[in-house]
Amino acid sequence: MIRALRCDVSGPIEFDVPVENFAQTIGDANRLLWVDFEAEPNERSEPILSQTFKFHPLAVDDALRETHVPKLDDWGDYLYLVLQSVVYIQDPDDPLDVRELDIFLGSNYVVTHHDNPIPAVDQLWERLHRDDRQARQGAGYLMYELIDNLVANILPIVDEMDQALEDVEDMIFADPDAEVLEKIFDLKSGVIRLRRVIAPQREVVNKLARDSYPVIDVGERIYFRDVYDHLVRSYEINEGMRDQATGALETYLSVINNRMNDVMKTLTIITTLFMPLSFLVGFFGMNFFQPAAPTPVWTGRSTLILALAVMIVSPVGMYLYARVRKWL
Repeated sequence: MIRALRCDVSGPIEFDVPVENFAQTIGDANRLLWVDFEAEPNERSEPILSQTFKFHPLAVDDALRETHVPKLDDWGDYLYLVLQSVVYIQDPDDPLDVRELDIFLGSNYVVTHHDNPIPAVDQLWERLHRDDRQARQGAGYLMYELIDNLVANILPIVDEMDQALEDVEDMIFADPDAEVLEKIFDLKSGVIRLRRVIAPQREVVNKLARDSYPVIDVGERIYFRDVYDHLVRSYEINEGMRDQATGALETYLSVINNRMNDVMKTLTIITTLFMPLSFLVGFFGMNFFQPAAPTPVWTGRSTLILALAVMIVSPVGMYLYARVRKWL
């Protein structure tokens, strides 16, 4: 899908701009053009990027065929950025879905390319349908709004993962089973993966805020500094969550070890109590002595059945007791 909009200083914003009008709009410095490629086949996207916008073949190849960590390349007349969007999905094996967003920023145009839907792009597109003032402030400001939405969508995910860690910590003391351990590892893996997104993305935004680029006005750098501050906050929270996840794992192992010590203490007490009885039963069970008095009741069938029942019920009862105490 290819969708495009354009606007000028005074006229209304136009949506669904045809591909044939892209070149004319690029040559008009008084107009702004935003073209968004979403899951568009490379056979159709590549001619537009290479011939209409005249992007370098290496930049086009990076956008269409390769996956990168967040980065920024300065090609003189335009900037090429790779950013990543994080979507929190209800999948216990992989709760974070990281999607790549490629951005080309020129003096009066923004080109975005992504293979999967990205909420930040859709949110900005819908907002421009309601209010076109953001599009009239230039391509640099439009890209700031896009990156700001991208970063703003990370903060709820960070908060949700932080709350999930707190819930896991409560579960450790309530019921520390194997499922809790699996949740701890999943959250720790998610925190590490989120750090790999935020850390390089923070450096990209820092370059936009500090360095000088021809396609970004000096007055627009302050907006990127604001986004950079949000990324720094997210990074610090993520670092705290990583320490929290490590602490949760250590707490889990400590609780399990304490439970194991209690189990061993109880089993040791039981073994100690039955040790004299085992000795007496074994000693008097040897056929070295002849009974001094007739004891036919101890050699009857009912006594044998009772003894067998006691021997069967005792280990079963100990097993059920261990299950109730969650030792097994």
